Amino acid sequence: MFSNYLIGLREGLEASLVVCILIAYLVKTGRRDALKPIWTGIGVAVALALGFGCALEFGSQELTFEAQEALGGSLSVLAVALVTWMVFWMKRTARHLKSELHDKLDVALQMGTGALVATAFLAVGREGLETSLFVWTSVHAAGDGTPRPLIGAALGIFTAVVLGWLFYRGALRINLSTFFTWTGGMLVVVAAGVLAYGFHDLQEADWLPGLYDKPFDISDTIPPDSWYGTLLKGVFNFQPDPTKLQVTVWLLYLIPTLVLFLLPVGFASGKGKVKAPDEQGSRPSKAPQA
Repeated sequence: MFSNYLIGLREGLEASLVVCILIAYLVKTGRRDALKPIWTGIGVAVALALGFGCALEFGSQELTFEAQEALGGSLSVLAVALVTWMVFWMKRTARHLKSELHDKLDVALQMGTGALVATAFLAVGREGLETSLFVWTSVHAAGDGTPRPLIGAALGIFTAVVLGWLFYRGALRINLSTFFTWTGGMLVVVAAGVLAYGFHDLQEADWLPGLYDKPFDISDTIPPDSWYGTLLKGVFNFQPDPTKLQVTVWLLYLIPTLVLFLLPVGFASGKGKVKAPDEQGSRPSKAPQA
């Protein structure tokens, strides 16, 4: 549940920041007439993300066991690739996100309503699709049949929306460098577990060999149905009897990715604090109501 909460919080906060920046900029520049297309684009992006998640869930139920495992494993690898790209991209561009969105919005304002809808849709849609894919693969990997992973993701998104509203109102300050470093590092650990389980799915689909080649089995020490086994499974996708391929993939992904991510690249010391998406001075200003 915690891993899905983290996914929902991380991706949801990125989307919330984007929405706050877009709306605050339009309000400040007196272009309230452009708010409706922006909200339309956001609504379409959310609907697409939900539809994508439903298509993955209900579409996979019609497949054979081997096909389900092949689909789950393939999408797990894809989800990890997207999330890895996302955490590195956000680390490098968080400081410049506001100015980049302002530039895109200026161009869209000149082009008309359709461009505004597209700008909001593209800005929010990417996070929505990534969230749907990663949550689905995480739920598939958990395989416990409970709604806890979905509840965790929903709580994370709700927290992100509340934080985004507080940013907009100027009521909250946060150091983006610190936030995205900590959450990004934790998300890399979660992604390592998802990737390892994805390869296990591909082994069960008979796409990869070594399904019964296990380096260790500590199921007696950490029973999968125990509370701590369930906790480790839910947070890290821990498996007490992994295959050699799973362990190898986990190590080859986690160690170099985490080391590269934690290198102090892309952020200058003391920069990255966000007071409100539309602030100009040293004090957070109260933005007009959207």
